[in-house]
Amino acid sequence: MAENTSGTLSDEELIRKITQTNDTHLFGVLYDRYAGIVYNKCIGFMASHETAQDLTQDIFVKLFVKLKSFNGESKFSTWLYAFTYNHCVNYIQRELKGKKGEFSVNEDIEDEVPDEVSDQEIFEMKAQNLKAALALIHPEEKAILLMKYQDNIAVKDIAAAMELGESAVKMRLMRAKANLVKKYNSL
Repeated sequence: MAENTSGTLSDEELIRKITQTNDTHLFGVLYDRYAGIVYNKCIGFMASHETAQDLTQDIFVKLFVKLKSFNGESKFSTWLYAFTYNHCVNYIQRELKGKKGEFSVNEDIEDEVPDEVSDQEIFEMKAQNLKAALALIHPEEKAILLMKYQDNIAVKDIAAAMELGESAVKMRLMRAKANLVKKYNSL
């Protein structure tokens, strides 16, 4: 029965059934729905297609274990995007741990209030230079910008998925935009 109806289940219904039964066939349906999207998110962070493929597989292995922690406060797709971005950011940070100087994170960043950057400024950036500038900013800043501007995820959904307050998300977006514009203008 699951084989005939599993493709028509909503994400939330499918997740409920997966968490109740640990049915790998049903998880395969979820994988089929989202593997391409997750891979595209991973390739946005990685230079290598092989690494992006490996990360996609890692994400789905961890997702099977963590699926019970999805609480429905945001849409599943939003939660999965945040899960994916966090995994990619953590991977990049682990890779950079031994490489000093590639990302210098200012310890006093919470005290800095950048100049306001309009969304229009972000939208008008040339794609090639934008990609280069995104590679120069901190992975966490890149993740939140991609969630907002590439995936069009609302601030309230980002906040729910990242377990932050909306004001914290807005402040992080403001700082990330300012840093991105600064890097973009230095290219």
